[in-house]
Amino acid sequence: MAFRFFTILLFINVSFCFSQEADSTVVQPLQIKDSLVQKTIVIKDSLIDNTSQKVTGIDLEKDSMAFKNLLDDVYAAKIDEKWHEELYSNTLFDSIYESVTELTYEPVDYPELSTETLKARLKELDARTPFNVEYNESLESVIKSYLKHRRNHLQKLITLSSFYFPMFERELDNQNIPLEIKYLAIVESALKPRAKSRVGATGLWQFMFATGKEYGLDVSSYVDERSDPIKSTVAASKYLSKLYGIFGDWDLALAAYNSGPGNVSKAIRRSGGYRNYWNIRHNLPRETAGYLPAFLANMYIFEYAEEHGFKRYKPEVAYFETDTIRVKRMITLDQISEVTDVPIEKLQFLNPSYKLDVVPFVEGKNYSLRLPNEVIGKFVNNEDKIYEFVKAEFAKREKPLPQFFKADNKTTYRVKSGDYLGKISRMHGVRVSELKRWNGLRSNSLKIGQRLTIYNKNPNVSGTSKPVKTIKPKPISGPFFYYTVADGDSLWTISQKFTGVSVQNIKDWNGISGTKLKIGMKLKIAKS
Repeated sequence: MAFRFFTILLFINVSFCFSQEADSTVVQPLQIKDSLVQKTIVIKDSLIDNTSQKVTGIDLEKDSMAFKNLLDDVYAAKIDEKWHEELYSNTLFDSIYESVTELTYEPVDYPELSTETLKARLKELDARTPFNVEYNESLESVIKSYLKHRRNHLQKLITLSSFYFPMFERELDNQNIPLEIKYLAIVESALKPRAKSRVGATGLWQFMFATGKEYGLDVSSYVDERSDPIKSTVAASKYLSKLYGIFGDWDLALAAYNSGPGNVSKAIRRSGGYRNYWNIRHNLPRETAGYLPAFLANMYIFEYAEEHGFKRYKPEVAYFETDTIRVKRMITLDQISEVTDVPIEKLQFLNPSYKLDVVPFVEGKNYSLRLPNEVIGKFVNNEDKIYEFVKAEFAKREKPLPQFFKADNKTTYRVKSGDYLGKISRMHGVRVSELKRWNGLRSNSLKIGQRLTIYNKNPNVSGTSKPVKTIKPKPISGPFFYYTVADGDSLWTISQKFTGVSVQNIKDWNGISGTKLKIGMKLKIAKS
């Protein structure tokens, strides 16, 4: 209403000016363009003499700044149109990577790799990938800088990649995405599934919250599927496939994945309509300008790892050596560790999407647990007993803290260099999930100097940072016998063989602080 009222007033005012007495010269009609974007009054073929209020028949020269004559870049406009069809303009993917933005592209002295050799290898790489792997001085600078200054970091990534890359390749192939996209996860997250950027992007593929939701990644208090290696890879594949459908170029699709399609289309406009990444790079945000060079540098180094002296070590656990089972009730990773003897650090590595180290059970949701193959059978074969054990454990934990722990057992521990939750939990004889609950921790990250509240169950354990090497055995009241540890035994499976015997009983009777057992080892068991 306000807009229409303004238009009417404007028309009345202009009409009033021309209603004054004038020469017999006929005044050309006013052309008024009325739209939501702009309001323009254009007077053609006439000139008003303000001093005499007479109109002369002189043609106006066309204004060179008339905005109605400006044309958009057709290709870039189509990109915007397709992208807006996806209703994604408000949730564009945004991640800032410090390691990428710090690239200087200055020449690097690295005689181990000559320019001629690099050119030949890049040409060979370009022939077998859909990316534009062409030699240029900037790319040479990044590659040599990585090789010279980041060798240790790269070696760790190459070793870690042997776990993640097989699962990446399977999902990328399912979506008909170039397999080389797997190197993007190196740039995005350094293969850390719980990596979180300062703007909130999370996981191996650094999804923002809204973007992850749009592509089917569940995020709740217990679960963040942006950290799930397989589900996030499926989502990233679909996202990249959509971007490629818009741009028709993998280099531009990667740039859009980093900074959003809008920034890429603006860079195309500002460059004068160029569509090659290297031609529009100077018009992209700084972090995106270094994004593709970092991606191509990692691709080159991984493809020619042996030639540069890197070793391909077997990881502690390989993807094909694991399998998943669907949980039937809520269970914590440290409970699973206790019944399977799998270290909690390995369980956290295999199940990074569970933020509190708790695998929830929700009707209609299929939350699964990834375990090493050698314990899958034991878990499935003893599910009823395991869930009964879990039920009893949760019943204990529901008691208020003053009843569950003595007040004088409360200590404060100060985190030092090299500490992590699993290590601290073993030092104090408590669970990782308990440490998290007592201290309100929602991740496994700790800072040096951070203070943790710990309720020690074992009064012999102090709040100092010195590890407890031995625990004084609790004497057995009454007769006992020896049990010989057999292949496949764990403290939990042994405890289940005897009525009224718990894992802690066996530890106390035998002075055991950890969970590792050796075949042939003899354990004292009290006779019931």
